[in-house]
Amino acid sequence: MSLLLEPTNQKIKDEKIYRQMGVSDDEFALIERIIGRLPNYTEIGIFSVMWSEHCSYKNSKPILKKFPVTGEKVLQGPGEGAGIVDIGDNQAVVFKIESHNHPSAIEPYQGAATGVGGIIRDVFSMGARPIAILNSLRFGELKTPRVKYLFEEVVAGIAGYGNCIGIPTVGGEIQFDSSYEGNPLVNAMCVGLINHEDIKKGQAKGVGNTVMYVGAKTGRDGIHGATFASEELTDSSDENRPAVQVGDPFMEKLLLEACLEVVKNDALVGIQDMGAAGLTSSSAEMASKAGSGMEMDLDLIPQREPGMTPYEMMLSESQERMLLVIEKGREQEIVDLFNRYDLEAVAVGKVTDDKMLRLFHKGDVVCELPVDALAEEAPVYHKPSKVPAYYEEFQKMDVEPIVIENYQETLMNLLKQPTIASKEWVYDQYDYMVRTNTVVAPGSDAAVIRIRDTKKALAMTTDCNSRYLYLDPEVGGKIAVAEAARNIVCSGATPLAITDNLNFGNPEKPEIFWQIEKSADGISEACRELHTPVIGGNVSLYNETNGTAIYPTPVIGMVGLIEDTDYITTQDFKEAGDLIYLVGETKPEFGGSELQKLTYGKIFGKSPELDLEKEKKVLQQLSKAIRANTVASAHDVSEGGVAVALAEPLFNDVGLGADVTLQGEATAALFSESQTRFILSVKKENKEAFETIVDATLIGEVTSTGQLVIKNDQGESLVDASVEELKGAWKGAIPCLLNSRD
Repeated sequence: MSLLLEPTNQKIKDEKIYRQMGVSDDEFALIERIIGRLPNYTEIGIFSVMWSEHCSYKNSKPILKKFPVTGEKVLQGPGEGAGIVDIGDNQAVVFKIESHNHPSAIEPYQGAATGVGGIIRDVFSMGARPIAILNSLRFGELKTPRVKYLFEEVVAGIAGYGNCIGIPTVGGEIQFDSSYEGNPLVNAMCVGLINHEDIKKGQAKGVGNTVMYVGAKTGRDGIHGATFASEELTDSSDENRPAVQVGDPFMEKLLLEACLEVVKNDALVGIQDMGAAGLTSSSAEMASKAGSGMEMDLDLIPQREPGMTPYEMMLSESQERMLLVIEKGREQEIVDLFNRYDLEAVAVGKVTDDKMLRLFHKGDVVCELPVDALAEEAPVYHKPSKVPAYYEEFQKMDVEPIVIENYQETLMNLLKQPTIASKEWVYDQYDYMVRTNTVVAPGSDAAVIRIRDTKKALAMTTDCNSRYLYLDPEVGGKIAVAEAARNIVCSGATPLAITDNLNFGNPEKPEIFWQIEKSADGISEACRELHTPVIGGNVSLYNETNGTAIYPTPVIGMVGLIEDTDYITTQDFKEAGDLIYLVGETKPEFGGSELQKLTYGKIFGKSPELDLEKEKKVLQQLSKAIRANTVASAHDVSEGGVAVALAEPLFNDVGLGADVTLQGEATAALFSESQTRFILSVKKENKEAFETIVDATLIGEVTSTGQLVIKNDQGESLVDASVEELKGAWKGAIPCLLNSRD
């Protein structure tokens, strides 16, 4: 819309044009009171994106306050581009996870690619060098052309951006369920390394200091992206295609290197990524955090397209752009630095002392708004909460025994389920070895990146079983954190902290808000018990299509520290003769399990139980045993139960087998998804030392037969299968589904 056609202030009010931007009548009245007049078109646009759920967390702030956000090693919690945790030796790890769900549903390649680009900028805007990317993805059942298209294009977008920029994509998780049919989830996580003295924040300090725009030119892509992310998808959502940004990873690589150089220059006062809401959020937030104001001349903004209006420039979410505050008089140093990378650096404004965001365009003041009202004073809503009828119904259900006639065939079918099956088709498209620091590549419990010139390494994972959360959000929230901790500990690391991505449906529906509340309660309790504070994250609500919500999916991204690379442990069995142990108690728990889904085509009943005190004790034992060098391999028992957890460590192309005996009722022993369980292998000479540390049951040993043999306590064979045959089913499932024409 050209400036001449923009509606008058009065028309915006009279015709309620603000509603098209996601602003309610009450919010518009509040804006009018705050600024003491009617807002113009640019100003209401700025308020609309800053007060969107995506930027203001207006529906989720009461929930986020529940999270523990501090700890003795936390250097930066929520509120900046990314969180930071001390790892000793003057070093720190920087990490965050964010979503790009709605854009990926509309334009999956660019939606996923720009999601990766945005989270990378969040990390290097703190002054850190990104060292790894992970993701957490959700799709509908891998059967329809639409879901296959979304899956293939999202993976291609992640690969296309990450591979070009030279940061390894080292891990993640993918689950498939019909609740994500129309609304896929694309959550991207980035991990970086920094020295303490290089930590930077997005603050516009120092009255008179210069505001500089660096990076790519501003175009019309991504306008109202933050608002788009704060509404449900419908059949007409394709009309929002212009809201999807287009990324340029080669430009991002230049921007990354330039910013890592500029953070070492003492002329830099503050730096922030132009992410959601673009120039609007970066300018208002930087000023608000510093207790200052900001003036900008929009005529100076580098523009990709002619005739851009103030509204378009301020709301554009064009990629690869940063906003800097530079000490007055030293602008040329910064211009010269960015010129060396063939990047623009332009002085566009200055820091003021009046706490106002003031914008000029063609000599006129086109915006004059209080920065605190934009960044901090959005209305906060305490939404009504109601227990869903389905939950009450599920809680009354008794455990139903699942009758299985052929255990081996069932194991084979479980290994073919896309959520369990090998994700090699995916991660083979990622460059996970670039920079040559990847020690444990995708496919084990957690990825591991070594820290050069030290004996240290970082383990990282993303986890969430949304089926458990659907059945019981509070217990499922605990399990998501515990599952991440298990994966970190199994790799030889000590969990440090988490970043979370809270993906839910429409919070204005009381049953959905109840899911959000209860999930947060569970996550908070687990984080306190396991000493993993929440140092940042993202909220993605309104994940619904035509009124149908996704399963509650609060993805947990966790990073752990391996103090000595000698502690690094993987899930693969190592050699014949090693003893196999099961840690933990197995109960007949099938609610939300892969076996239940396979058998009935749906999930119902109660989720598995979780005892956090027991979880903590077992994790401490396992960690101690690994540090005592008594554990050869470690793998947590998750989807598919013990049978799957015994098969997976054999899929490493070394011709090993396993011979084990399980106690109790066969279906539960093989396929229950009881929590806090692990499959460990131990060299025979370490048996005594291991058993003095860990409460575990010896169930068998690794063999050289290439067969997986599982017997019951009567000596009867439940499974006697060729590892090659099992691996073929597991490895071929996703490519087979993608190639099928059904």
